[in-house]
Amino acid sequence: MADARAPGRQLRVETHGLDVIGDADRKGTPRTLFWPWFGANVSVLGISYGAFALGFGISFRQALAAGVLGILASFLLCGLVAVAGKRGSAPTMVLSRAAYGVRGNRLPSVVSWVLTVGWETVLVALATMATATVFARLGRGGGTGTEVAALIAVCVLTVVGGVAGFDLIMRLQTVITVVTGVLTVGYVVLVAGHIHWATVRAIPSGSAQQFIGALVFVMTGFGLGWVNAAADYSRYLPRASSSRGVVGWTAVGGSVAPLLLLVFGLLLAGSSAPLDKAIAADPIGALTTILPTWFLIPFAVVAVLGLVGGAVLDIYSSGLALLSAGLPVPRYLAALADGVLMTAGAVYIVFFADDFLGEFTGFLTTLGVPIAAWCGIMLADLALRRRDYDEADLYRPAGRYGDVPLLPLLLTLAATAFGWGLVTNTAASWLTWQGYLLAPLGLGGRSGAWAYANLGVLAALALGFLGTVALGRARVRSQENPPARTP
Repeated sequence: MADARAPGRQLRVETHGLDVIGDADRKGTPRTLFWPWFGANVSVLGISYGAFALGFGISFRQALAAGVLGILASFLLCGLVAVAGKRGSAPTMVLSRAAYGVRGNRLPSVVSWVLTVGWETVLVALATMATATVFARLGRGGGTGTEVAALIAVCVLTVVGGVAGFDLIMRLQTVITVVTGVLTVGYVVLVAGHIHWATVRAIPSGSAQQFIGALVFVMTGFGLGWVNAAADYSRYLPRASSSRGVVGWTAVGGSVAPLLLLVFGLLLAGSSAPLDKAIAADPIGALTTILPTWFLIPFAVVAVLGLVGGAVLDIYSSGLALLSAGLPVPRYLAALADGVLMTAGAVYIVFFADDFLGEFTGFLTTLGVPIAAWCGIMLADLALRRRDYDEADLYRPAGRYGDVPLLPLLLTLAATAFGWGLVTNTAASWLTWQGYLLAPLGLGGRSGAWAYANLGVLAALALGFLGTVALGRARVRSQENPPARTP
């Protein structure tokens, strides 16, 4: 990985797209992975996840266990996928061509693109709403005009970072890490007095099904939402880099801030039912209601920078996913096109959507199922390989990885169909068709105890992994030991 902080290194628009990173450009150590992952996940949105987890009807201790397990497990998945980057020197959604074939990989690439565009849209919308809330409390706007101005500013920051590419992202994430880290500590100190431990302890416990639902929701909201981009930064590391280091620094960088923020969010939301409810409508802006006026501007800075940090990584990876899906344009134009869609989606959320949390939950669980299936297949395929990728064949339909192999595609479709049958979201009207397997499998139907356990995400992950291990071993061996070519 290039050292973006090296003196004298000039910023420039990255020209790399789906191409392999040459050995001359592969620099750094696994430790440098800490910066982009920490900067992308230090957002105060992590505090709001405390309210989201408690919303499943579980106690503080249950929510704490679900949050810790969900964050650690999901970012461990990211770390494992990131190993493919240093073994193959290409973006995540190019490396998965080894499992899916060169053109067969377009299916998961499209899903990955939709997920990352959706995430960057949500983050930009939240930054816009938080800014408007701050200015409303200051008595200096907060209406439509403020929202429009904030939306433009946040979109410009995000698109510039995504279009410029790796060097600017690495510098930006380092700044975001420091600034947001300091200001977030200031926020915690200022509002700590609003925590009432007796009230938190009095929250009744929920069922095992509710606990599982919260666990899966946290997984999809954190690491599982990043797995499809996990190798986009490790591809810049030298091939000799430690695989354990890649896994460890990716997982640590991604999880350390969310873990601390989630715990504080649980204590804060558990201490106040009105605040808990307000976060569902405006996850970031609601956190300003307990702040002294003089800290509102610093809070706006930390909120916007933290959310932009995540959105920048998303728009960078969404552009790569769009290229992998077959769009024949330079990387920076793909990122720019995604920026246009991101802006349009943010406009809808800010100005027209009525139920943010319902739509957000539906988005996470619905796309979390096929991404989990892809992740299972990708991890199993990586585990079965004993050699590095043949980089040239990742781009040749007639190469060792094939063009459109049926096994991984059918396995993905089957795992997704099975997974969607085990998830529900009644708050989003466009998702009422899901959960069709809950009744046939004796799980109580769409209104039963298992309706909101989100079992479909875990099922898709397991089916993708186990199916590939059981059925894909011979295919991987034939790829790594192809018959000799006749002259």
